[in-house]
Amino acid sequence: MNNAKIKSFHDLEIWNLSNQFVLDIYSKTENFPRKEEFRLTSQLIRSACSVPANIAEGMGRYSRKELIQFLIIARGSAEEVKYHLILARDLSYLSNESFHTLNEKIILIGRKINSLITSLKAKSTGK
Repeated sequence: MNNAKIKSFHDLEIWNLSNQFVLDIYSKTENFPRKEEFRLTSQLIRSACSVPANIAEGMGRYSRKELIQFLIIARGSAEEVKYHLILARDLSYLSNESFHTLNEKIILIGRKINSLITSLKAKSTGK
């Protein structure tokens, strides 16, 4: 993370990817059954939104340690999304194709969060 180029969370590739993922989730859940509005649909959207929200909040904190903590929370939310996607597929609310597309995106987001955490920790220890 080069502080000369990164002025806000908008500048982070990982935030942009996760924000686009949220938009994809909103689009895909439009066709979920109405009975799921306050159940799976709500949970999936909430956990997906938590990823870019925690990245943004972490960027607004005063220390690298706090940013890392919020990235860890974002990573946990990404894992939660994975389960909700599996459930939506198993309930036949998502086609296999949609599931695989969304699942691959959230896996990539998780990997990029891990890479950013690793990079920030290395900078903290001077390695």
